[in-house]
Amino acid sequence: MQIIDGKYISNQIKQEIAQEVSNLAMQGKRPPRLAVIIVGHNGGSETYVANKMKACEQVGFVSTKIAFEEDVTEQQLLEQIQVLNENPQIDGFIVQLPLPPHIDEHKVMEAIDYHKDVDGLHPVNIGKAVLGLPCIHSATPSGILELLFRYGIETKGKHVVVIGRSNIVGKPVANLLIQKDFLGNATVTICHSYTQNLREICLSADIIIVAVGHPHFLTAEMVREGAVVIDVGITRIADATKKNGYRVSGDVDFDNVAPKCSYITPVPGGVGPMTIAMLLRNTLHAYKQNQK
Repeated sequence: MQIIDGKYISNQIKQEIAQEVSNLAMQGKRPPRLAVIIVGHNGGSETYVANKMKACEQVGFVSTKIAFEEDVTEQQLLEQIQVLNENPQIDGFIVQLPLPPHIDEHKVMEAIDYHKDVDGLHPVNIGKAVLGLPCIHSATPSGILELLFRYGIETKGKHVVVIGRSNIVGKPVANLLIQKDFLGNATVTICHSYTQNLREICLSADIIIVAVGHPHFLTAEMVREGAVVIDVGITRIADATKKNGYRVSGDVDFDNVAPKCSYITPVPGGVGPMTIAMLLRNTLHAYKQNQK
């Protein structure tokens, strides 16, 4: 069993991006610039945004944080998005999810200029991804494929079971894996809350990707010997023994599943760091397109 070290790989990618930014500076060009909009004071969201800002600093990007209170109106948020759309100095930006219930997330995503949609969630980018056309891909699914690639894990002809059908992970990662591409060519089964015989399906998988937000959902009896397991879930669980009052858990019963695997991602330190690394890569891509 080998641990897939997402933190190590993400640092590799950040070093590669930092080198490109350094080369841009030597050519007298400005650095890429990322903006992040956050609404309210969700603890998890604030942590994610802080980590994104820190990562920008590490690679030499300029970052801008735009914070709104919980009671911001949908119209005010849409007006801010339009300002960023029209600013040529902003190469990419994201709106941190989740948003308050009075704001339509779909309307917000559609308002973003898809050229600057570095989360890869705009319908145009998703549609292009389905068709196999050049586009900005969703950050987390891209990070998963990057981990498989850098660890030399073959996907061609393999049976991949994706547990979860979210628009952020489940659907886009399944789409990437079925594409005619050196990181694709897999046979993919998408499972969800209405799937029957889930255990039997998982036991037939060469690779299992689980993203349901349910701690310890994937158990040892669902995994065959030698399988690859990618755990996308991360849930905060109250824990009085921890200084911050909680611990994080993935969707996999790691202690019991890991001994059966050829490769497995831990939580934390697996897929999570890759999401930010791919967000940075997407921003660099958007910057290059902006410079043309």
